[in-house]
Amino acid sequence: MGGVSLQDDTASASTAPRADVRRWRRYLADERAEAAVYRNLAARRSGEEREILAALAEAEGRHEQHWLDLLGDDVGRPQRGSLRTRVLATLAKRFGSVFVLALMQRAEDRSPYADDDDATASMAADERIHGEVVRGLANRGRMRLSGTFRAAVFGANDGLVSNLALIIGISASGADRHFVLLSGIAGLLAGALSMGAGEYVSVRSQRELLEASAPHPEAGRAVADLDVDANELALVYRARGMTEAEATEHAAHVLSGIGERRPATGPVPVADDHEAVGNGLSAAVSSFLFFASGAIIPVLPFLFGMQGWAAIAVAGTLVGLALLGTGAVVGVLSGASPGKRAFRQLAIGFGAAVVTYALGLLFGTGAA
Repeated sequence: MGGVSLQDDTASASTAPRADVRRWRRYLADERAEAAVYRNLAARRSGEEREILAALAEAEGRHEQHWLDLLGDDVGRPQRGSLRTRVLATLAKRFGSVFVLALMQRAEDRSPYADDDDATASMAADERIHGEVVRGLANRGRMRLSGTFRAAVFGANDGLVSNLALIIGISASGADRHFVLLSGIAGLLAGALSMGAGEYVSVRSQRELLEASAPHPEAGRAVADLDVDANELALVYRARGMTEAEATEHAAHVLSGIGERRPATGPVPVADDHEAVGNGLSAAVSSFLFFASGAIIPVLPFLFGMQGWAAIAVAGTLVGLALLGTGAVVGVLSGASPGKRAFRQLAIGFGAAVVTYALGLLFGTGAA
């Protein structure tokens, strides 16, 4: 460790500058809060994930002890961790969701230990590896929900942008409030049905293509009767990308164990490894509902009797807030900056709306 020797922790703490002591106390509070996050997450998991999260909490406990040793008698009253870490601990306790893991991934990646001489090199390395461990756990959750979540986010975004663009385009052409309102409702229904049907067909088609590439469930029964000398099994592995030498070696290894195992008496079950694609029906329902929930937002001002520029301004504000929200959620789930994703979503949505509004003005002027 660079800055402070551990030979005499108490003396070091008592003679250290007060700024250092405050920083150590802050680190201590953060380590305790992060350990609480992992313990709360572990309490809501089972099996391997529970063990991994418990091990992360234990590692944070070792880091906590490092700052306790440095502080000695200057530990002082227990401090609260940073607001971000305390919020994460609360979310982990209440929900234990993939969003918490994604946020913890960012927290681990931003650890200051690599640039702090009072933290050991192993602590900095731990934090970097913790980020990768949490990334792996978060990816498991992303795989489980990515198909339906993708449909939901895309549906909401399409509803927000397409119906806002439709409404302000028609408004710019000079149509009255009643016509704009009917157009918005028609756009909502048509778009939601189209999105739901399209998502179902897309997901089902993708799953069918993937299933067609999976091994046939009956193929495993034939292995026991293969000619060991001809070794046809090697052709299977070569067809799936192995080199000739790798395929021959792997096939020989499989065949060598045939005699030690009882031949299969029925179809070999094939696991569903296509979680990332999602389920066709759930993706369609999510896409329909979220498109409708997004598309209704720009219609609201007209439903309540507003019209003209006032209605467009309110609709734009509501849609802007919703776009910021969906962008931030995507950013959190992907482990990226929520702010950047939010404003990117806003810029894309409003860009499409502005172009449509300009076209509405053009056609309105032309019709006049």
